[in-house]
Amino acid sequence: MGVHRAWGPSPGTVLSIDAWAQDALAELSALPGVRRAGIALVEGGGRRLRFAASDRDDSASVDWCEVDAYDDVPLNVALRTGTVVAGTVEELSDRFTEFVALQGGTTNVAIAAVPMEAGDRQVGGYVLFFDRRPTFDAARRRELTRIAEELATALRQAERGEARREADLPTDSSTDGTGLAVHHRVTPEPAAVGDARRFLRANLQAWDVNDEIADTAVLCLSELVTNAVIHSHAGCSVRVALDDGLLTITVRDSGAADTTTIAVIDDSLQVHGRGLLVVEALASRWGYDLDADGTTVWFELEV
Repeated sequence: MGVHRAWGPSPGTVLSIDAWAQDALAELSALPGVRRAGIALVEGGGRRLRFAASDRDDSASVDWCEVDAYDDVPLNVALRTGTVVAGTVEELSDRFTEFVALQGGTTNVAIAAVPMEAGDRQVGGYVLFFDRRPTFDAARRRELTRIAEELATALRQAERGEARREADLPTDSSTDGTGLAVHHRVTPEPAAVGDARRFLRANLQAWDVNDEIADTAVLCLSELVTNAVIHSHAGCSVRVALDDGLLTITVRDSGAADTTTIAVIDDSLQVHGRGLLVVEALASRWGYDLDADGTTVWFELEV
C-alpha cells in the first residue's frame, strides 16, 4: 500500500458517477490484503448514504443501495467525525459490537473506513475489509487519506462530466429579459431524485453559477424533491430561475394538501422534517403554499 498510484481518470477524461464508482471499487479491491471494498456517497443532507460494494454479482454495472447514515458502523462514524476509523476486528469489537459480530464466518480480520471530502463538503467515504492483518500506523493512515482525497477529486470530475452531458439534453427553457428559467418533471420514484440533482447542476454550470452556490442549491433541491416523491404518488415538477443575481427554485407536487410534510418543520425528530430544516438553514429565503391540489415549496439563493 506504500506504492503511489494514480487514482481516477486521466486529465480530460469525462466519466459518469457509475464509471467513477466502478474504477474506484476496482482500484480499492486491488490494494494489498483487501478482499472487499465499498464506497458511499452522502445523500439527503447526510441522513442517507448511497452504497456500492466490490462483491456485487454484476460487475458490468454498479448496484447502488441506500443505507441509513445513523447506523453505528465504522463508515458512518468516519463520515461523522471526518477521521479514519481502522483496526482489527478485535480492536473494533467493543465500539462496534453488532457490526463485528456480522464478520463472523468471513475471512475479514481488519477494517478501515475513510471519509472523502471535496473542499469543505463531506461527499462520502470508502471502507476496506482485509483478510491479512495490516498495521494502521501513521504512514498507513496518511496513505488512506491521500487515496480519499484523490477519489474525491475524481468524483468531482465525474459530477461535472454528468452535468455537461445533462446540459446537452433538450430542456424546457425560456428567457425573460436578463432572466433564465428551466423546468423539469420528476417521476414518483426514488431514482428520479438523482435525475433532478443532475438536471439542476447541469443548468447551474451552464449559467456559470459558482460551485459553492450550486452545491447548496443541489442539496436543498434534493431535500424538497425527496419529500415530494415520498409523499406524493404523482411526483413533482421543478422550476429553476435565475434573474438579476437571484436563484429561485420551486418544487410543486400534486398530492393532497393533507399529505404535506410542511407541518413537521417544527419537529426535529421527524426524518423528513429535517430536510425542510436544511432548506431553512441554507437558503436566503424560503416559503411554501398549500392548496387543494398540492404543495408548492420554493427557496432563493443570492448568486
